[in-house]
Order: sequence, then structure tokens, then C-alpha cells
Amino acid sequence: MSLVDWLVLSFTLIFIITYGIWKNYSHKNIKDYIKGGNKASWLTVGLSVMATQASAITFLSTPGQGFNDGMGFIQFYFGLPFAMIIICIFFIPVYHKLNLFTAYEFLEKRFDLKTRTLTSILFLIQRGLAAGITIYAPAIILSVVLGWNLKSLVVIIGLLVILYTMLGGTKAVNVTQKYQMFIIFSGMITAFIFIIQSLPDNIKFSNALQLAGINEKLNMLDFSFDLENRYTFWSGITGGLFLALSYFGTDQSQVQRYLSAKSLKESQRGLMMNGFLKIPMQFFILLIGVLVFIFFQYEKAPIHFNPYVVEKVNESNYKDAFNALERANEIIHLQKNEQLNEKKFFYDEKMQAKYLKLEKKIQENRSKAKKIVEKIEPKLETNDKDYVFIYFIINYLPKGLIGLLLAVILSAAMSSSASEINALSAITLVDLYKRFKSHHKEKHYVWVGKLFTLIWGAIAIGFALVGNLFENLIQLVNIIGSLFYGTILGIFLVAIFIKSVKSKAIFISAIISELIILFIFYNDWVSFLWLNFIGGILTVANSLIIQQIIKE
Repeated sequence: MSLVDWLVLSFTLIFIITYGIWKNYSHKNIKDYIKGGNKASWLTVGLSVMATQASAITFLSTPGQGFNDGMGFIQFYFGLPFAMIIICIFFIPVYHKLNLFTAYEFLEKRFDLKTRTLTSILFLIQRGLAAGITIYAPAIILSVVLGWNLKSLVVIIGLLVILYTMLGGTKAVNVTQKYQMFIIFSGMITAFIFIIQSLPDNIKFSNALQLAGINEKLNMLDFSFDLENRYTFWSGITGGLFLALSYFGTDQSQVQRYLSAKSLKESQRGLMMNGFLKIPMQFFILLIGVLVFIFFQYEKAPIHFNPYVVEKVNESNYKDAFNALERANEIIHLQKNEQLNEKKFFYDEKMQAKYLKLEKKIQENRSKAKKIVEKIEPKLETNDKDYVFIYFIINYLPKGLIGLLLAVILSAAMSSSASEINALSAITLVDLYKRFKSHHKEKHYVWVGKLFTLIWGAIAIGFALVGNLFENLIQLVNIIGSLFYGTILGIFLVAIFIKSVKSKAIFISAIISELIILFIFYNDWVSFLWLNFIGGILTVANSLIIQQIIKE
């Protein structure tokens, strides 16, 4: 990276952190620390909600998803707007009416302490893991591409997040996320414009979209009813709906964002803003990935986008075979460009068919290269889609823009991690510590809250530092979320909508449903997204049956 890039990156991150702490250092009580004094506007709430979900994984993996598989991933979010409406109508009014600090306080008021404690622990398990992953995922990729030391990068990101989260509390998280989202949007729009301008002079945006269509990258709807297929219209509108209901309606990392609003209406407006903008935002990020694919139709792409993997291959006995595939792709690329540069390409189906055969050969060689990687070292990551966008950033963006896009990735990592650590601290303080240690002054709880922030931040860093002991971490965090979200949502659905079910029935139902979900997952009967739907329905149905049996 150039000096300009380092200056852009450093200034961006330092400004966000120092401003957040400077504006929000003093906390008189836990209301100030956990709920930000209830001063957040709907715009701040909306941006904070979006920033919490938009982790670095979003800006690394999603363009790669668009590059590899096209726009079909957008179906994952089809249920989200409906979830926002349901939460705004039924969930948020309950939370505001009871003046809650956490969502799980409601469960004790509705059921009992053991149900509240069980749900809190389920949250701490899955979100505690996620906090580490949101630090580790960008750290591993940036360390590989930039040559930075992985452990140092993990510690730096983690300490920065702990610093402003511990000192500034929820308000600092909200304020910093507002500016982080501004940086994120600015960076992605800039990348979009640059990609369009980097295409050959004779290629218009409409031509780029047509070429994407020829490669079937614009297919957004799959109406097949396949339970093993992760991304279909039906999985998005059902499993995606239940996942969004649980995540935005019961996950404290999100609930805490809109509980800090000035009023009920401000909370609802902020969440509806997310409902209106989330699908367009994901569409735009996926489209950037598709455009990067189009860019590499004219520009020679590497046989593998992960430079660390390439380096390992070149140090092995498989170097010659790997490089032979690279050279073969270079020749095919030149042949492919002959077709693309013909004036009549975009309306000549025979030329398009010839082009597609050549593109298929390139993809086949990339698959062969991945098989070579598998032979070298079992733990080497063969899937390079998470490295596509960062490779493009480092190798093709001009000076200054590289620093800006890296600031986007690190800002996203910090915003998600901060929300998660902030929520973990709040749950530990309010739902566990304060529930059993209720006779201390407000200042005591503020300092204990900061201590829990430090502890959870350290746990997240610790998990990230040993992250290399696990495989497929990004997928793992999605799976773990789905293992618990359905059960948690089911508890809340019963609490809000089914008044006849009492505490004992819901507690037993939650345990049984969670065991069934784990059994289904162990046997790999459905894709993980469906677990959210099944877990929620099971918890509700079991509670009704058990209530009739025990007649509490």
C-alpha cells in the first residue's frame, strides 16, 4: 500500500474511534451506558441496525458470492421486510411499554426467571462465538493479502473495538456506526463507479449487464422446492423470515440498537428503514461482485485469488501442474477476448456459445487448480470467493481508494463486533449479574458493565486467535445462529401471542425443541436456513401440547 492509502485508512479509523469516545465518555447510570440515555433518532437507529448486521464478512463474501454464483443469494433476504413489519407491530411496543434494558427481561415478566436465564445463555453461546468470528474473518483475509501478521491484526481490531465500546457504551456504538455506514456506502459506491469506468471503452453498462445475463449471473429467483438448496424463493420467504424475526426481534445486539431510541415511533421508523434498504443494499453489493466478474472477462484473472494458497503451491511439488493450468487459462483468455471484442458479439448467438465454451474451460481449470490445492495441505482453503473482491481492491484500485476500501472492511468488522460485545455485556450485566446482585448503586453497575465489555472483548479476541483450529468459520457462525435462533424465537412468539402457555410448558418445550434441532442438524436432513423455521414452529407446537398435558 502507498503512503496515501495508509493515511486514508489511519485517519478514517482514528476519527471514528476518537469522536465516538469524546462525545459519549460520561455515564451516570446503566440507562446511559446500555440504552444511550434514549436519545437516538430514527436515522441513527436505522444506520446502527444496518451496521450491526453488515459485518466485514458482508463486504468480503457477498461480492465473491456475486462473482461465483450471481444474484441468487438475494433470495436469502426476501423474508426480511415482512419480519420488520411484524417486529414493529408486535415486538417493539411490548419492549417500550415495559421500559426494558434487554429483550430477555420480558421473558421473566411473562414466564419466570429460569426461562429468562435459559434464553440469555442460548444468546451468549451463539453471539459470543460470532463476536470472535467477526474479528477473525477480515483479519485472516487481510493478513493473507497484505502480508500483515494475523495475530497482531486480530489484537489491533479487537482492542480498538473494546476501547470505544467500553468507554463510550451504547451511544458510542450508535454514533460510530453512523459514520461507519457513511464510509461503507461511500466506499462501495466508489468501487462501483471505478469498475464501470475500468471496462473497455466500447462496453456500456447495458453491455456489461447483457454479458452477465449470458453467464446466468442475473438469475435472482429459484422457485424449486428443495430443502437442501440454501437459497431459493421458498427458503428465503420462510426460513429467512424466521431468521430475521429472531435476529432483529430477539437478538440483543439488534434489540439494543432500537431500545436506545427517543421513542417508540423512532424505534419503529429506524427498523422500517432497515426493512426498506436491506434488500437494495445487498442487491447493490452482489451487483458489484457480478461487475467484478465482468471486469475479469476482459482482464486476465488468476487461477486462484488467494495469494497465500498460490505461494504454498509454488513451494510444493505440484508447482508445475498448477502453473500449467495458469498458462492454459491465459491462452483461453486471449481466445475468449477475440470473441468479446467482435462488434457483433452481443447479438450473435453462435459467438456467444463459443465464448461460453471457453469460459467453461477456464472454470474447469480453476476447479482442477483447487483439487491440486487439496493435495498439498488438507487445511488450506480451496474456496477463494472471499478473496475475489479484496484481490481486486489491492491490484486494480488507484492510490487512496485502496485505503478507503480497506477502511470499509475494517469499519464493518468493528461495527459488528462492537454491537455484539456491547450486547453480550448488557445481557451478562442485566440478565445475570444485576438479577442476582440487585443492591448496588448505579455507578457500580456502570463499571461492572465496562468490565464485562472488557471480558467479552478479550474472549472474542481469544477465540479469534485460535480460529485457525477450526474450518469454515464463516459458515460455522451462520449454522450456530440457526441452531439457536428458531428456539429463541419460538419462546418469544409464545410469550407475545399465546397467553395460555405458562412458564413450565415453555421451558420444557424449549429444551425439547433445541434437542430436536440438534438431532436434525446432526443428520443433515435440511439446509441450515430451514432450522430457523422448524425450531420456531416446534417450540410453539410443543409448548401447546405440553401445556395441555401438565395443566399448570
